[in-house]
Amino acid sequence: MRYVRLGGSGLEVSELCLGCMGVGEPGRGTHPWTVGAERGRRLIRHALEAGITFFDTANTYSDGSSEEILGAALATYARREEVVIATKVGLPVRRGPNSRGLSRKVVHDEVERSLRRLGTDYIDVYQPHRFDPSTPVEESVETLAGLVRAGKVRYLGASSMPAWQFAKLAYAARALGAPPFVSMQSHYNVLYREEEREMLPLCADLSVGVLPWSPLARGVLTRPWGAADERARGDDFQRVLYGPADRPMVDLVAEIAKDHGRSMAEVALAWIARRPGVVAPIVGVTETAHLDQAVAALELALSPDDLARLDTAYVPHTVAGIEVLPLHA
Repeated sequence: MRYVRLGGSGLEVSELCLGCMGVGEPGRGTHPWTVGAERGRRLIRHALEAGITFFDTANTYSDGSSEEILGAALATYARREEVVIATKVGLPVRRGPNSRGLSRKVVHDEVERSLRRLGTDYIDVYQPHRFDPSTPVEESVETLAGLVRAGKVRYLGASSMPAWQFAKLAYAARALGAPPFVSMQSHYNVLYREEEREMLPLCADLSVGVLPWSPLARGVLTRPWGAADERARGDDFQRVLYGPADRPMVDLVAEIAKDHGRSMAEVALAWIARRPGVVAPIVGVTETAHLDQAVAALELALSPDDLARLDTAYVPHTVAGIEVLPLHA
């Protein structure tokens, strides 16, 4: 495993990030494919043994149990200074007022809850899960900066928003003398490359590291077209993001994988891991074998012909995965 700087910061992270949306108590939250504490701890331990030191979760994942399981596992298997914990704030955590967004009250309340669930004194990378159009951007940025000054957060990142919204956050931070944003989690994979139009150039200009989420297209890039697993059957969002027009690309990834004697997942991850600006794909797994494939993908070099074929096969998509927060609960 190699370790690289996150954007323009001095923070070193592993070239893979373990995404923990799939780690959570079954029955809590809206993700029916989650694994419980025992399997989740095994996955986290296996990731650490593979050299992965970068872990991403969110306060909303499985009603907070993702943070609980991650925090307990890291306390058991790692020293705090050896790992980088990223979590997110902003999506609804309950019904009613002050239950979502990036107001001063919500951010202060939710960071304390995340710290308790993670069992840590600080969060390495704290990230707005979405842009909040109902709160003045200066309020959001000043509040996040205050968490850094208080030592509760080390670095600021962001997730899943149009480039113009991220620009508002980034330049508000600059105008207010706040710590800069160092990372952006973007919906980005070989099926969906719309982030290359505006977000990736903006991140390059701001020295912001890109952390692609869903690098395997929520499993679509791991199996032949039409095949399904437990997650696919219960994942309505997958059907929003991807559709029949993506079949030629999936078939091509399968063909290239066969040529190399590797899995489809390895080809898809090898492609995105070497895209300009990408620091660490966020991989979500439910089996240790899947994690082994992700690590192996870092050593797979696709040929210029492979890359050209993948470029040619790309079909432009309607922008998806950056839905704004609702204004009211």
